[in-house]
Formats: sequence, structure tokens, C-alpha cells
Amino acid sequence: MREIHAEQPLRVATVRDLVARWVESRSVAVNLGLPEWDDRLNRWRVPLVSEQNGSEPIGEVQVSSSGDIAGSTDLDLCLQRERLSTSTEPKTHSSYKGISFTPIPSKVILGDARTVLVDFPPNTAQLVFTSPPYFNAKPESHESLNYEHYLDFLRDVFKKCHAILSEGRFLVVNTSPVLMRRTSRASSSKRLPIPYDLHPILRDIGFDFIDDIIWEKPEGAGWNLGRGRRFAADRQPLQYKAVSVTENVMVYRKKTDKLIDWNIRNHPFPEAVKASKIKDGYERTNVWKLHPASHKLHPAVFPDALAERVIRYYSFEGDLVLDPFAGTGTTGRVAGGLGRRFLMIENSSKYFEIQASDSTLMQFKPDLYDFQYDGVAPE
Repeated sequence: MREIHAEQPLRVATVRDLVARWVESRSVAVNLGLPEWDDRLNRWRVPLVSEQNGSEPIGEVQVSSSGDIAGSTDLDLCLQRERLSTSTEPKTHSSYKGISFTPIPSKVILGDARTVLVDFPPNTAQLVFTSPPYFNAKPESHESLNYEHYLDFLRDVFKKCHAILSEGRFLVVNTSPVLMRRTSRASSSKRLPIPYDLHPILRDIGFDFIDDIIWEKPEGAGWNLGRGRRFAADRQPLQYKAVSVTENVMVYRKKTDKLIDWNIRNHPFPEAVKASKIKDGYERTNVWKLHPASHKLHPAVFPDALAERVIRYYSFEGDLVLDPFAGTGTTGRVAGGLGRRFLMIENSSKYFEIQASDSTLMQFKPDLYDFQYDGVAPE
């Protein structure tokens, strides 16, 4: 679908009037959603919505370019009438209040995000961008008892992130399936579908899925894992395994009944909104071609260019960007350079020290805090 254009034979108002009369003739109280022109069907499509069904449409009416009702989805009008007649819920209209943020300075914290985030108030963060530690991606990274324990761990962390993320703002998670190497010649390797197992967890927490961005690396980037070498040697069917050169950048929005425009119009600092406007040269598709990054003391850092795109596209200047798995501090370093505040939380003292000694990160003068030692969240 695409936005309505002037070349369509009917105007939006005409389409709405046609459908409104069609609905009225059936004696049922439903509201009309936004008409959109469908190039594939060569028809207008008008969703039908009802207060008793929330924001989900209960049906759809299609209108041809000549103004005829061309079809409708199966809409149980009798059931809808029954719902209206038996509903005792008072009609309420949400009032849009002004947005306010918790004005904390940038911080770099050593501690477990599940514990650290508990004492931060709502509206602390306006963007969460992170790459969770990959389950068993490398032997030294294996910290969970098993895969289910690992997913439970992520669930706990993202619940805490959800609690302090401002209404209608974004969570962006960089992850990918990971390879579990075989333990012997008699066993087979496995790939764990982390992005696909993480999705229902985030949905249940209260995030709406928005986009699936693919980070594409150069062709030779995946050969170090050894995947595909057996097939390259033997070329036997069934042995084929694709060499992975992509990672998933999954974009979610904290569930709300308000449109994204509400976050823009009601931002407490209009000057920041104006200054954050994206310039030409932005990514137009969901495939981002970026070279990977490396760090001699960390096995899996993402490149500054990835963080820069995410932070520019999903936050405003002055917003606070949270990374609950901060690693060497890439998110904070890039966020500071883009005029954002940051909250970096890292459970490894080794990586925390790397952040504390990073002159680029420290030029933004973040508060350093050892939660593991003091056990009290910072104010």
C-alpha cells in the first residue's frame, strides 16, 4: 500500500462518504479508518474500527476506482450490534498530556542491568539500543546454564528497560542466530534462532514490532565460523549450509495508543526536534551494508556506523540512550558525539574499565559508578 495520491479517480472524502453510507445502511455503529489505495487490487481499502475492539480493525470495505463497493471482509454485524447493546463500559477519550523526561546526566555503571535498572524512574530513557551477549557464540561468552535460562535472563533485562522507557519510544536490538559447535564427529552442530525466540518475549513484555533491519557484512565475514566448508569440499545435497554474513537489527516501539507524531509534536524541547532532522544520505531500505568492527579485548563489538544510524533515526538530541549490555561503550561513545545523553550498564569489570579509560567516551564527563561495590543505585 502507499499514501493516497491526487491521480486516483476518487477523492478521500468521496470514498469515506461512500463507505459511511454503506455502513449506515446496515444499522451498525462502527468508525471508519484511513482510506488507502492498493495498487495490487486497484481498489480503495477502508478499515472499519470499533471502540469495543480497541485499535484493531473489525473489518474492511473495498471501493473500486469508479465508486462501487467492490467487496468487504467477513464482518459479523450482528455480533457487533450485540457488543454495543450489552457494553457497560463508559466511553472514554484519552487526553494527551505533555511529555516530560527524567533529566539525569550520562552515566557508566558497573553492575547487572536487572538490578541497576530497578531504581531508575519512568521516562529515564528515550531509546534503548543494545546487542545482548550471544549465547555460547564463543566458549568464553557462555554464562547461562542453558538456552532457556539465557532467554529468561533477556526477558528480565528487557522488562526493566520497558519500565523506564518513555511512552511510544523505541527499543532496537542487534542480534543473530548463533552456532553451537558439535561436540564430536557423531554429533551435529546447531544454530539457535535468537532473534525469532526473542520476538515473542518482547511482544509479551509490551513492545510492538516495527521493523526488521538486516545488517549485511562483506562476503568473507562469515567464513571464520567454518560454516559451509563441508559443502564447499563435497558439494553433496543436504549438506548445504549458507555462510552467514548478516545480523538482525530488530526495531520495536513501546506499546501505546498514540501515533509517532505525538512523540514529535509533544517533545519537551522543540529546538532539539528541529536540530535532529535527518539529512540527505540516509538509509532508504532495510538492508544496511556495513563493515564489522573488532576489538582486541571484546569478541563481538558492533561498528560505530551501526550505532550512529540507529541513534540518529530513533532519538532526538538531548534524549537519553540506554545500553544495558554496554560492553566497551560503543553506544555511549556514539550517543555522546551525536548530542545525546547515555546510560551504559556493564556487568564485566574488564569492559567497565575499558569504558572508564576511553578518552573519547570520557570527554562527555559521565558519572562512573560501581554498583557491584556500593549496591545502591545512583540518583
